[in-house]
Amino acid sequence: MSLRARAGRLPLRVRLVAGFSATMLVVLAGAGAFVYWRVSYALDRQLNSDLADVTRVLTPLVTPSGEPRRGAQRVVADQLYQVLDSSGRVLSASPALGTDPILSKAEARQALTTPVRRDVGALLPIANHPLRALATPLPRAASQEAAVLVVAARRDHRDEALLELLGQLAAAGLGALLVTALVGERLAKFALRPVERYRVQAERIVGGASGVRLDVPEDRDDEVTRLGHTLNDMLDALEEALDRERRFVNDASHELRTPLTLLTTRVQLARRRTRSLAEHEEVLDEIATDIDRLTRLADHLLETGTAEGAATGTTTDLAGVARREVARRALVDPDEVRTVTALAAVTVAIDEVQAARVVGNLLDNAARHGAPPVHVTVDEQGGYGRLLVVDEGHGMDPGLLATATRRFVRSPESRPREGFGLGLSLVEEIVVRAGGELRLCHAGTHERRGHTDAPPCDHGDAMTVTVLLPRVGTTTAGQQVTDDGSVRG
Repeated sequence: MSLRARAGRLPLRVRLVAGFSATMLVVLAGAGAFVYWRVSYALDRQLNSDLADVTRVLTPLVTPSGEPRRGAQRVVADQLYQVLDSSGRVLSASPALGTDPILSKAEARQALTTPVRRDVGALLPIANHPLRALATPLPRAASQEAAVLVVAARRDHRDEALLELLGQLAAAGLGALLVTALVGERLAKFALRPVERYRVQAERIVGGASGVRLDVPEDRDDEVTRLGHTLNDMLDALEEALDRERRFVNDASHELRTPLTLLTTRVQLARRRTRSLAEHEEVLDEIATDIDRLTRLADHLLETGTAEGAATGTTTDLAGVARREVARRALVDPDEVRTVTALAAVTVAIDEVQAARVVGNLLDNAARHGAPPVHVTVDEQGGYGRLLVVDEGHGMDPGLLATATRRFVRSPESRPREGFGLGLSLVEEIVVRAGGELRLCHAGTHERRGHTDAPPCDHGDAMTVTVLLPRVGTTTAGQQVTDDGSVRG
């Protein structure tokens, strides 16, 4: 397993502290190196300045033979120096340096033309007698043997200061690193505490607890609290979807039970005695009728289940859809009187297939449970495309208006007729998801599904279904279109 993979398996808090500590280590090492360089530079500059001063004092005191001038012994007695010839041989030297040259022959040759600095003894490991040497060329005469003056100064104080500085920087850096790691661990633990609380509460939800939500502080607004609010919204949506699915399954099971029971009963009755071919044909016709009802019910359930998957970001002409749906039904049932009053174009933010589902289900409901004539109007109202379907039937009582969009809800009068009570439920889901509103109105009672800022209803007391959908663009003057597709201006 790679190092990165192993690190990825560590707890998040450990990784945060490790990353924070590594960053602080780099910062502290960089700061320590900068301080060490500045102190070392200052000490070296002072040491080099002292060597330059000694060189200026001793240079005039060196004779052509390399020996100090008479009377200069008291001046050179306290100095560390060597006088070299052009080959690097020591001509004279202070007793502390001795006669062994501290410069190599190559350094001595280089010093004939330019000053050369050299450190004798390293900082680490600690040398017994560390020196800083400065070799400069001497003025040359024809018979002069002395060529290079080497002066030196002890580096003991300088090296001790740098070693002390290194120790203090290491101790201070280690202490600061420990403190920052401890503070970082506390901060990471404090910052991740809500996440751990969310995890514990999520475990309860996974365990089957219902109605549980993440405990998000209301007085804070940071990334973790915003995550908590988003997760709570997601839980609300999931719970709502689960409840909707549970209700759908229960309603569908209840609605399917009756035709399945009838179908089973017919088969059992058919097996009780021997029947003629005609009687078998009659039983098969009854069974085919029940199967056809089950098929249509399954199709309606499929449409209802896929309504929430309507495409977004598409538009359609609601007036054109209404004209096509009316004309299509006129071909099937020419005796049914339908009229469409519509603008030339009312573009709304909904998919054309979903718009056709809305208009088609409302027309089927009006034809099945209402009475002709059925009037369909498409216009604009307050920034919305409006579809009104009005019939002259008995309408719905207030109690049924309040529950009409629930799945499989039907009035007692409509139970002998075709249908499953899914049409208005499908219309509501499509319209509300598109950001619109569905209104069911009769005899002064108005029921609304969805929320818009459109004006209140302005129609009569007849049974009226109103659909409001967000409008796109503008429209032109009104026209009236009959069920055969002809236009009346």
